[in-house]
Formats: sequence, structure tokens, C-alpha cells
Amino acid sequence: MKTMFKKPHPSPAPTEDRTARVRFTGLSAGYPGRPVLRQLDAEIPALAVTALVGANGSGKSTLLGVLAGVIRPTAGEVHHTGDRPPAFVPQRGAVGDALPLTVRQAVEMGRWGDRGPWRRLTRRDHTLVETALERLGIGHLAARQLGELSGGQRQRALIAQGLTQQSDLLLLDEPTTGLDPEAREQIAALLTELVADGVTVVQATHDLEAARSADSCLLLRDGRLAGRGRPEQVITTEALSLLWQPA
Repeated sequence: MKTMFKKPHPSPAPTEDRTARVRFTGLSAGYPGRPVLRQLDAEIPALAVTALVGANGSGKSTLLGVLAGVIRPTAGEVHHTGDRPPAFVPQRGAVGDALPLTVRQAVEMGRWGDRGPWRRLTRRDHTLVETALERLGIGHLAARQLGELSGGQRQRALIAQGLTQQSDLLLLDEPTTGLDPEAREQIAALLTELVADGVTVVQATHDLEAARSADSCLLLRDGRLAGRGRPEQVITTEALSLLWQPA
């Protein structure tokens, strides 16, 4: 398996027959009394950025939860080709500002999956944390409280937490929402670098610019797949107008 912190190499151009990192068939999922996803069939190509696009309530976050393994499907199958659990970075609002966490402590939480929350971090763990902090350009903020950061700084801290998990599948829920244009560009550049490092990235996003810069795209409408493929083929004016119309 390719790992996070290798020397970058050029990312291959997206192709229709690229090896799938994740494949799901007949996938349905939801919550008690509230079905969300309905009979999805699609693939997440390896070594690419895939954008999940849709209106609020379309099922983007639920699909990320299924891919992350935190939501169990009610029907269908999900197949992963990697041998490491996915790294899941939730929306910034899912991590409370009131938590008395420094940036370093928040990033260290990414090692809990391997180490557990009560065991001391090893030298290797600390090295991974330092590497992630520096890569995201927030090493100088390590001692700051997470709730004191700007939106862009906080998002980079959460992605750094994801990187320390050393997965080759990174799942991001609205990583650029509420960020200024410069911060959005920085996140987009980082995702391109991660793909070059051997990471498959999936991001749920309302940011159509981010979606159009992805390698592939899945459009969701009311829990169903409304389109899939290259962004220029999928994100059309007609398709987008349908997404926000009642089913």
C-alpha cells in the first residue's frame, strides 16, 4: 500500500477504467425511520479526487459515513481495495469550539485509532504529528486553542489529523465551506499533492469550483445517483437545475 508521506510523483490522468479504490452496488443507508441513500451503484477511482455534489439532504454526508464505516448500509455491498481504514475529516462545525484542545492535541487524536486514547504516543507517532503540522503549514499554531483559529486554519488542523492516520483513503465533509478564496485554493492544492502521494480523496462539497477541479464527480439527488463521471460531463447547467428541484 502507498503511504502518506512519500515523495510526490505525477498523478496519472483520470480514465474510465482506472482501478477503483471503493466500489458499491445496490447501496442503501439511512437512520431509523428515515432512509437516505437508495440503491446506489458507483465506483470511487483510486489516486484521484472525487467530489460528491448535491443539495442539502441529498445524502452526501451519509455516503461519506458509509465509506468511513461509521454508518452501516441497510442494503447492498461496499468493497474497499485498501488495507487501512479510511481517514474521515468531518465538517468543522462537528468539532466543538468549546473543547479545550490545542491544535497539537487535535492532530494527535488522529493516532488514537492505532494507539488508543489512553496510551502514550510513541516517537513515531510524534514524528507523524509534526510532519502533518508542518505539511499543513500550522506548526507555528500547535500551542493555540483550536477554537481560536480562523476557519481556514482550523480546517487545515482537521486535515492534519486525518493525515496522521496514514490511510490511503481520505474522506472530507465540506472542507472549504465558509473559507475565503485563498484558503479554498490552499486546500485544493493540498488535495492535488495528496493524490500525487498515493492518496485517494473523496470530498462532499457545495463548492462547484472545487467540484469542477476534481477528477471525478458523483451527483446525488434525494439519495439517488443523478450523475457520475468527469466533472465537465456531469456538472452541467441542466443537471444542476434538476438537483435543486423537488423529486
